[in-house]
Amino acid sequence: MKTSDFYYDLPTDAIAQSAIEPRHDSRLLDTRTMSDHRFLGLAGLLEAGDLVVVNRTRVRRARLTAKKPTGGTVEILLLRALDDGRWEALGRPTKRLGAGSELLIGDMHVGVVTDPVDGRIVIEAAGDLGALAERVGEVPLPPYFTGKLDDPDRYQTMFADRVGSAAAPTAGLHFTEEVTRRLTEREVGIDCIELEVGLDTFRPIIAEILDDHEMHSERVTVGDATVERIEATHRRGSRIVAIGTTVVRALESAAAGGTLRPMSGPSSLFVRPGYRFHVVDLVVTNFHVPSSTLVIMIAAMLGDRWREVYTTAIGRGYRFLSFGDAMLAEVPR
Repeated sequence: MKTSDFYYDLPTDAIAQSAIEPRHDSRLLDTRTMSDHRFLGLAGLLEAGDLVVVNRTRVRRARLTAKKPTGGTVEILLLRALDDGRWEALGRPTKRLGAGSELLIGDMHVGVVTDPVDGRIVIEAAGDLGALAERVGEVPLPPYFTGKLDDPDRYQTMFADRVGSAAAPTAGLHFTEEVTRRLTEREVGIDCIELEVGLDTFRPIIAEILDDHEMHSERVTVGDATVERIEATHRRGSRIVAIGTTVVRALESAAAGGTLRPMSGPSSLFVRPGYRFHVVDLVVTNFHVPSSTLVIMIAAMLGDRWREVYTTAIGRGYRFLSFGDAMLAEVPR
């Protein structure tokens, strides 16, 4: 398969540049019937006994301004903590960030360990850089979002209580207390997993052939209680509803080999056409960047219909990407 097979023409004016308020007033396309809804009505599209699974990770205040000994400044974007206590990060301008460079972030001394590769560097700090970021950093917004948020927490989901992601699990941004109340009244359960979202998730693939794409790794946590609840849901004939592609990836990673098991560790699962789903039955997700791994995952669910769904959404004025609208899709099992 070629990466170009998953390209579509995304008009600039279809990219959401503001956040809908209240959140649940965003639109929801049910791809099973191609009918239009409001997200507030999600419960009415599900059945009693279904289990909704959300990603509880919180976006790190990962955008940092660093000073150089010469007085110049550079921007650092923390991506993930490495096992040895160092951090993988993006830095710009890269010409100022060679190995051996010294930086000052807040009151903490930081050293650049590696030369930039595709903008990425490895850095090490004299203290807890993650904690410092939460004090002095800013929440990074997607590069295609040129609007302004009065409240940075608008880029956090209502479930976000575990800091660790570089970007939001955006399907969860539509949820409000009213949505969850209606789900409860419908007797639809809600459970949580963790997947620390990396920026690579949202980037277009550079390789021309999918087999040549090196999938990024993200840390996944699926607990024992969640596994037990999912198994009980399937035993009684009900469905697992993944809220976002991050939840799909987490649950399917935990079911590698065909059996769902508790998991805590990295995953580089690449869900693409031909993949056999083991856990997820329905997915709620936003509309994604052309030629991205996320569009390819949607194609794995919808087959050739993915293009019809996206074309229909554009034609009906749906809003795309992080602050855009959502769709509900059935997953082949």
